[in-house]
Amino acid sequence: MNDAALKSGTQEIVVDEVFPHAPETIWKTLTSGELMARWLGMPSTGFKPSKGTKFTYKTTPGGAWNGVIHCEVLEAIPNERLVYTWKSGHAENVGYGAPLDTVVTFTLSRVENGTRLRLVHAGFVLPRNEPAFMNMSDGWKKVVPSIGAVAAEQAASKKH
Repeated sequence: MNDAALKSGTQEIVVDEVFPHAPETIWKTLTSGELMARWLGMPSTGFKPSKGTKFTYKTTPGGAWNGVIHCEVLEAIPNERLVYTWKSGHAENVGYGAPLDTVVTFTLSRVENGTRLRLVHAGFVLPRNEPAFMNMSDGWKKVVPSIGAVAAEQAASKKH
């Protein structure tokens, strides 16, 4: 991608990983509130994998923003796809905590020996959301492997 493309328009973060676990195990890891908090590193309140469910995450506040991320489930197809909005920030903030109106999509595909998990976090408006885009690009690259680690613990606990 060239510098001009980064300066304006909308960007998305894409992370694609294959885990040696069944889609059902990855789905449970993605959609259990307790497990979500572990792999994402933020607690969620009110989450259910059901279309129309509104829930929140809580992270570090900044400026006029209170650190609450407002989400709504747009689609939940068990063991296949989870899509939700990710809205945060405050109109008075520039940089960290600037208004953010994005969509997170997790797509699970059964592959030989496991599941491919593709995360797409779309809708970052640049340059306004550049700090969030940069931070979350790095963040999701750490979070997605954490989903696999939490799933591995779940799979191991079933065997005992």
